Amino acid sequence: MVALITGGSSGMGLEYARQLAGRGYDLILVSNREGELASAESSLSAEYPVQVRTRFQDLALPRAADELYEWCRADGIVPDLLVNNAGMFFFKELEEADLDKVQAMLNLHVTTITRLSLLFGMAMKERGSGYILNVSSMAARLPVPGITIYSATKAYLRSFGKSLSFELKPYGVGVTTVCPAAIATPLYNLSPKMMNLGVKIRLIHTPEWLVRRALRATFKGRRVVSPSLMNVWLPPLIALLPNRLEAAIWKKLK
Repeated sequence: MVALITGGSSGMGLEYARQLAGRGYDLILVSNREGELASAESSLSAEYPVQVRTRFQDLALPRAADELYEWCRADGIVPDLLVNNAGMFFFKELEEADLDKVQAMLNLHVTTITRLSLLFGMAMKERGSGYILNVSSMAARLPVPGITIYSATKAYLRSFGKSLSFELKPYGVGVTTVCPAAIATPLYNLSPKMMNLGVKIRLIHTPEWLVRRALRATFKGRRVVSPSLMNVWLPPLIALLPNRLEAAIWKKLK
């Protein structure tokens, strides 16, 4: 069994790698962080009796998905599980200077994940088996200022993944979309003190906690999973805010 994990060198991606290696999966880790990839390969190979391969690649480039797919196919690899985990995040009011960063996020969250899901999904369909796990976010239900592009792309992933699951399930291919609330990873650039406090009061969960639930949902064939009580109360609470109050809060924050 082979699992291909994007953003697999750190954070949630590395935790997916650990837990899947523990299940006996050989690993292909893809990341744009070369040093972290080498470290992940070394530590995982030492800890688990599985094969670990790495690919240093920027998945935010327009043809990234096609190049990764062609690289795998050249070695005859169609993964049993594709984990589309790579992501980026920024919190700010958008300006013209942000256009390149916005385009990179659109490429990474929308274009690359869509094309990887379809390219590998069609190969899995032909084989008659496979799993695709796409990482969205609770932000998919939070169209709020500051994360304008992030929340929009995550909403796309939630919709895309759920629809694709209906198309591929009759052919033996499961598609699951996980929508985490806050997770203790470097993505949000929180200070260690704030991160530890968030974990302690359970507003933030650990990658281990999230990945266990995401993989369990994937192998059970669930289409969308939204772990954490925060997923239950925060989106409806924010939806109830009057527009005038939301605008006033944003004015204070920005």
